[in-house]
Amino acid sequence: MSLPLALAGSTGCTAGSGPVGADRAVAARWMPFVHVPGVVDLAGPRADGSFMVAAAGRLFILSRTGVLSRFASGPGGYSTATGPEPYIAVTANNRAGGRCAFRSGAVFAIEPRAHPGVIQINSQGVASRFADLPRDVTPNGIAYDNVGRFQHRLLVTAASHGATTLFAIDCTAAVSVVTARGPAVEGGIAVAPPSFGRFGGDLIAPNETSGRLFAFQPDGNSVTVAESGLPAGGDIGVEGAGFVPPWFTKAGAAYLADRSSRGNAHPGTNHILRLAGTQLAKAGARPGDLLVATEGGAKTILVRCADSCTVRHIADGPPASHGEGHIVFAASAS
Repeated sequence: MSLPLALAGSTGCTAGSGPVGADRAVAARWMPFVHVPGVVDLAGPRADGSFMVAAAGRLFILSRTGVLSRFASGPGGYSTATGPEPYIAVTANNRAGGRCAFRSGAVFAIEPRAHPGVIQINSQGVASRFADLPRDVTPNGIAYDNVGRFQHRLLVTAASHGATTLFAIDCTAAVSVVTARGPAVEGGIAVAPPSFGRFGGDLIAPNETSGRLFAFQPDGNSVTVAESGLPAGGDIGVEGAGFVPPWFTKAGAAYLADRSSRGNAHPGTNHILRLAGTQLAKAGARPGDLLVATEGGAKTILVRCADSCTVRHIADGPPASHGEGHIVFAASAS
């Protein structure tokens, strides 16, 4: 989805960003793993190691062995329009956020159509309206703050009048506006771990039209983290994002949705793509690093931030691939 660019109020550590992989070959490759018509996003892992999958307006569970099964498909279950991307999030812990705590493993999905908001799907597969958002915004990203700088709330980005409004929602469904003047972003937004330099605990989000990565801070400010150095533009630039978790080893794998997009230069393959942990390890990835992939071809960079940030191009997908949503990780490859 193409979005206009709204500039951040200040610059981040782009001056410290390294060149994008000009000095080394890109050897790692995303490979088709499971065929899923209409796949648009992944979330998790859940406690049992499985992932939630959003595809064709429905939800599925992908087991650790690669078996796909329907979820929330019964009476009172979940369905939504297949137009704007209905990205999803899974709460990762039950630490308190303000007055209360989210239940671990709860599933939330943005509703970007005529009645913007957030849908909750319980463990029995029953969906209900969780929170309403203003009618003049288009939700385009969701993440759970498992670090705590946003008080362990759900974070939702929404396009509004050429900028981004960032909402924070607690477990009582109380909605707060963190900022209404953020840079335009969308896709696989993620909260940075404390080890991610000066941006630890910030919400990191990509802008496909500029190729920039932005950090949204709890006080409402936003800064540039880095320039991706990858091709930029609508339906081409950076879109998917995810942080390598602390428990990740080369025995694991990373996963990304490759959505079919007819008439696009990168038409997609309707697969969940997999990047082997052995390849990530060979590329130098380690826990706390950020992976960001483009929509066009799933070209992937590794971003590492300390006093400054470095950016390296480490992987590509099939040329036809159309990457969407979050990059997620499994402890062991299926």
